[in-house]
Amino acid sequence: MAKYITKRVLHAIFTLLIVICIVFVLLRQMPIEGYFNNIDKLTEAQVQAGLTRLGLTRPLPVQIFNYLKQVLLEGNLGTSNKFREGYSIAKIVASKAPISIKLGLISLGVSLVAGMSLGILMARSTRTKWKAWDKFGTVFIVVIQAVPSAVYHLLIQLYGSDLLGVSMLFKESDLKTWILPIFSLSIGSIAYYAMWLRRYMVDEANKDYIRLARAKGVPSGRISRNHVFRNAVVPLVQYLPNSILLTLVGSLYVESLYSIPGMGGLLIQVIKLQDNTMVQALVLIYSAISVLGLLLGDIAMALADPRISFVKKEGAR
Repeated sequence: MAKYITKRVLHAIFTLLIVICIVFVLLRQMPIEGYFNNIDKLTEAQVQAGLTRLGLTRPLPVQIFNYLKQVLLEGNLGTSNKFREGYSIAKIVASKAPISIKLGLISLGVSLVAGMSLGILMARSTRTKWKAWDKFGTVFIVVIQAVPSAVYHLLIQLYGSDLLGVSMLFKESDLKTWILPIFSLSIGSIAYYAMWLRRYMVDEANKDYIRLARAKGVPSGRISRNHVFRNAVVPLVQYLPNSILLTLVGSLYVESLYSIPGMGGLLIQVIKLQDNTMVQALVLIYSAISVLGLLLGDIAMALADPRISFVKKEGAR
């Protein structure tokens, strides 16, 4: 177990370093206007002085090394060039993150409860005559998977605001305006959890040991709870950490759609402003979150099911 976790941590660090380097190089190909505010008013000498101060005149490998040292050893993400000129990016993120975390935690709880409940109902419904829940859940999942998320997010905002009689825009002081963003953030995950839990539970229910338990007269509720659900939820464990972390930082589109002053809307703003330093820092944060989610998912799988072996046995290919 320790060997596997160490290997996965090293892989995660290596992946993150590659992502940082790629993002760094790509952003260095962008116009230099992204590093200055009101560049039209600056002379050529002032522009060159600014580039030198930012370290952008040095060879690219040196720039990458200095940036890695700045981020990894000093924890310094740099300062904003346009969004808030000269202001620490870490402080800007710290002021935006709490609202995204609040929305993310609530939507995560909604998606887990609703998605897993729907998945269980769908799996149990496959053994009934009419299969009502299974049909309902299948239609719901197909619609969510087939329709672009931007479309149903807009429909939720448009018709949901009329139905509930609330503003289309988010107001932190008005709890009613939290409902539509939370539902928008949750609906995709609800379909995802329901789809995979239903599949795993149906597969598990058709295995020989479950048939044997039924033949012995073990109550169906006990079989479903202690065997089918417990074993079916294990594969989902791998995806939960990544889903949790990504949900906590919010959705780029949803936060922009409802004008939520969180992390998602912040990234859209700085891209529009061409604040290269902030774009670089925020992409790094999202990349780190994704890599961390995958790492925690792999570790969670190992902890959830000790039967899983991650070490090649002798003679294995």
